Amino acid sequence: MNAEHQAVTVLGLGSMGSALAAALLDRGHPTTVWNRSKDKALPLVERGARLAATPREAVAAAPLTIACVLDYEALYTVLDPAAGDLAGRTLVNLTSGSPEQAQEAVKWAHSHGADYLDGAIMTTPPGVGDPAMMFLYSGSREVFDTHRPTLATLGDPLHLGTDPGLASLYDAALLGLMWSTMTGWLHGTALVAAERTPATDFTPVATRWLDTVARFLTTYAPQVDAGRYPGDDATVDVQIAAIDHLIHAAAARGVDNALPELLKTAMEKASAAGHGQDSYASLIEVLRNPAGTGS
Repeated sequence: MNAEHQAVTVLGLGSMGSALAAALLDRGHPTTVWNRSKDKALPLVERGARLAATPREAVAAAPLTIACVLDYEALYTVLDPAAGDLAGRTLVNLTSGSPEQAQEAVKWAHSHGADYLDGAIMTTPPGVGDPAMMFLYSGSREVFDTHRPTLATLGDPLHLGTDPGLASLYDAALLGLMWSTMTGWLHGTALVAAERTPATDFTPVATRWLDTVARFLTTYAPQVDAGRYPGDDATVDVQIAAIDHLIHAAAARGVDNALPELLKTAMEKASAAGHGQDSYASLIEVLRNPAGTGS
């Protein structure tokens, strides 16, 4: 069996685990599945998956096991009975958790003679198998390179570094970005909706604006790394004045202002810490040191 059609085991068949197994089957990988509730495995068995009776049987069926369960407690509950069969195999853990949990998991895997990669899935189940969707991995580069052809069937595999906690850390950071962005879009949608503008009219303009915002991020990233924030585009004090217009417009239309008020507070802290004439990127100093001066 060549690497492009490596046998794989998938542990956990919730919505995401089932999508992972389906993508592997679609691309010709012999796939063994296990789930606490066998009913969830039946649609995959009908598509050609092999159903293992126990996690131990599942792990023994393939050189690569992908785990996607509820949490780390569930992960160990499933894998502890199969630990003796992990030696010489690879465990790719796509269970959501903290960087600290990932660092403990790699120690656990190594103690049982297994290679380990930690991962984060940056899409919802319908996006699994789309090469445009990011799957983040951290841990051994050699292990990642060995299994990359198989991992690429799930989405675009990105190796972040050898620290096994990096995938979980990026996951948390990117989810924060997502929630902030989507809530900002919803606030803006609520604002224009007060003037009877449909979300479907506002959103194409909003997504085009996000392309410009992405350019701001690219400009500000070197400033953050250097710790110098030239305010040659727009200063923090200018942004404070601008956000007042948003707060006024929203209040006048009965739209909740908790989000822009929070943002204004962060801007005012940065200004008070001496960054009023710096770029918006200087707010990183307040975020890094919220209890201090920010400088």
